[in-house]
Amino acid sequence: MASLTDISLVAQVAVSGNRQAFDQLVRKYQSPVRRFFLSQTLGDSQLSDDLAQDTFIKAYTSIASFRGLASFQTWLMRIAYNVYYDYCRKMSNEKLVMRDVNEKMINGSAAHSSLLTSHSSLKIDLYSALALLKPEERTCITLQLIDGYDIVAIAKITQMKEGTVKSHLSRGKEKMANYLRENGYEGR
Repeated sequence: MASLTDISLVAQVAVSGNRQAFDQLVRKYQSPVRRFFLSQTLGDSQLSDDLAQDTFIKAYTSIASFRGLASFQTWLMRIAYNVYYDYCRKMSNEKLVMRDVNEKMINGSAAHSSLLTSHSSLKIDLYSALALLKPEERTCITLQLIDGYDIVAIAKITQMKEGTVKSHLSRGKEKMANYLRENGYEGR
């Protein structure tokens, strides 16, 4: 049997509540969603897993609202984006939370996770560089450089104007490049 398209899987879930069809969507998109959260949480794998689970629960419960105006992946990443910012709003002071995550990385608790392999110092430096960015910059950088979305898709996911996305990307890339240069990485 040929692999089913996202639209047919969505239709099966929306019309008949087919959980196996939804499981196929989860298997297909769990890595990109989790990777997005890992970048946003600066490597906190437990929080990333929790946020990814929330994303898929929200996607399942609202799948009937999917209209097909964008790809299913773009729709799902919009949900992930909203889940992350809902989480941040619940925190009384986002900077304090991000500082705590960064301190965990520096103190080594995140450095021992299975995600940080032989390139652990580079990953820690990348997470530290991401920590310097404003949340909107970090989101745009993550979606473009890590997840490979183009500016149009990022604008749809974040509901920002394309020019705003470009500005966040430009400022974010500049901040990251400066940080990495200051920490011994050669730039071009």
